[in-house]
Amino acid sequence: MNRRQFAKNTAMASALITAAPFMGLSKNPFPAARSIKKGIMWGSIATGSTVLEKFQLAKQAGFDGVEPLSHLDREEVLKARAATGLAIPSVSGAQHWKYPLSDPDPEVRQKGVEALKVSLEDAKAYGADTVLLVPGRVSEAVSYDDCWNRSVAEIKKVVPLAEKLKVKIAIENVWNNFLLSPMEAARYVDQFKSPAVGFYFDCGNILVYGWPEQWIRILGKRIAKIHIKEFSNQLADTQGKRAGFNVKLQEGTVNWSAVMKALDEVGYQDWATIEQPGGDSPEGLKDLCDRLKNILNS
Repeated sequence: MNRRQFAKNTAMASALITAAPFMGLSKNPFPAARSIKKGIMWGSIATGSTVLEKFQLAKQAGFDGVEPLSHLDREEVLKARAATGLAIPSVSGAQHWKYPLSDPDPEVRQKGVEALKVSLEDAKAYGADTVLLVPGRVSEAVSYDDCWNRSVAEIKKVVPLAEKLKVKIAIENVWNNFLLSPMEAARYVDQFKSPAVGFYFDCGNILVYGWPEQWIRILGKRIAKIHIKEFSNQLADTQGKRAGFNVKLQEGTVNWSAVMKALDEVGYQDWATIEQPGGDSPEGLKDLCDRLKNILNS
């Protein structure tokens, strides 16, 4: 190799390193065989009257784990986990809408901080490694920059606890008028400079902003967990935006084979958790699980 070629190769390597944050930090040309596990979110188990019954129904349907809400009775959840053998990979915060970390009132934000701490402690008790957090909401009363600055300041107060417990705070975009591009979402996560902050990526929610496979490639290793949800652009365009969710898995707009290819490329081998209507009977839960299996094999 001559000096000119060496210099050219060095420059190319430097450029790739510089670009890495927006390439996902994890492009993998030779992905391992998929070992993604099948989970279901608490709200999607729309049958069963007790914690144990819900876990049992999820088990019978074929799921590997359940994502409970925070602030449930811990003893009940632990007993249901032990009785069914199901894993609890993550916990969904139950109070981030009630006490948003972007609220103008510092007392509301403080309640949101305390709720996040409970979520982390719940996760630790259950053996989960991730907590889902909606960090704030932009509105006429809350500007975009205020949402950013307030939520960042409040999350930073909790990062030391998350690091201590070894539970990740995973930021989710849930039509809260915030973090509207994958590069912005990546920047939001990166500013914490902590392995205890990541992103909880929802494949259906993101369709109103773009294509999930593009977000996945950019977010890369920042993705802590994945929510599997369907959305129909056609229904949204003709019946209103929220009507887009009134469609079964694999019958909407999400290109699941492209999503799985992107997950392979970034080396994602964690959980795929259903957040989807239809689980209001044992048969409905089994159908959700079967459709999730089809997605994971696409």
